[in-house]
Amino acid sequence: MEQINTEKFDELLKGDKPVVCDFFATWCGPCKMLAPVMEEVSNEFSGKAVFVKVEVDENIDLAKRYGIMSIPVVCVFKNGEVTAKSVGYTSKTETKDFLEKNL
Repeated sequence: MEQINTEKFDELLKGDKPVVCDFFATWCGPCKMLAPVMEEVSNEFSGKAVFVKVEVDENIDLAKRYGIMSIPVVCVFKNGEVTAKSVGYTSKTETKDFLEKNL
């Protein structure tokens, strides 16, 4: 999964594919646990969505824009809007279920 900044994020939202974004911080324990899960799931769902991650401390404007108050948060964006949000660490099975329901 590619780590992106605000400018690249805004470009992706203009695309025709859903965007799945993992909002994280390098110091966050649950974020570190979720990272390998998201890597695996992004490979399994490749083609269905664009998977990216955003470091909230480096992109405070994005975190504020989407009301990210705790991390990790995985958001699904369709047509530039948040259509689903999962807060906190989730297992691979839970993450796959979340994406199957929301992509």
